[in-house]
Amino acid sequence: MDFRSSDTITGPRSEDVLPTTATAAVKVVIVGGFGVGKTTMVGSVSEIRPLTTEETMTQAGVGVDDNAGVETKTATTVAMDFGRISLSEELVLYLFGTPGQERFWFLWNGLFEGALGAVVLIDTRRLEVSFDVIGRLEERGVPFVVAVNTFPNAPHHPVEALRRALDLPDEVPMIDCDARLRTSSRDVLMTLMRYLHSLAVPLA
Repeated sequence: MDFRSSDTITGPRSEDVLPTTATAAVKVVIVGGFGVGKTTMVGSVSEIRPLTTEETMTQAGVGVDDNAGVETKTATTVAMDFGRISLSEELVLYLFGTPGQERFWFLWNGLFEGALGAVVLIDTRRLEVSFDVIGRLEERGVPFVVAVNTFPNAPHHPVEALRRALDLPDEVPMIDCDARLRTSSRDVLMTLMRYLHSLAVPLA
């Protein structure tokens, strides 16, 4: 290839470069049913421009994907979302958002490889889409926290009622969030980190 003096070779944007102070990196997976806000959370909290694999929904998904309750959704993640956030000068989280439709769940195997923990996003209007997701995490032995995403007109249920509906153990943290807000999404990730730390540190 003939590179002329006018050709420019560019690298990553300055804001995308990993901080030199970073000494530890953790892989976290954002999971949930179709349309619960996974792409939104990764995009709102990521300090770099997130990588998304959203594609326009077509007739091919009719009768295959369950879009009850999110009929106005026009795009969907078909592989993964990726972002990064520094929780401190030393600790960096790499965020991987999973596709929600069951026909893409075969991709979870690769996305979960090396993951330290997960965030399960739920929509109280459609709790049933979270049952299989939580079951898969429990089968894999992946520690997780549950984040109740805020949607307009979504019913509010007491925490204990949600725990019973999702069959969650008392020790699994549950937190309200608004996936559109960076501070709220960051609080969810901090909750996950504290939970993972509690599991790693033996009780005195």
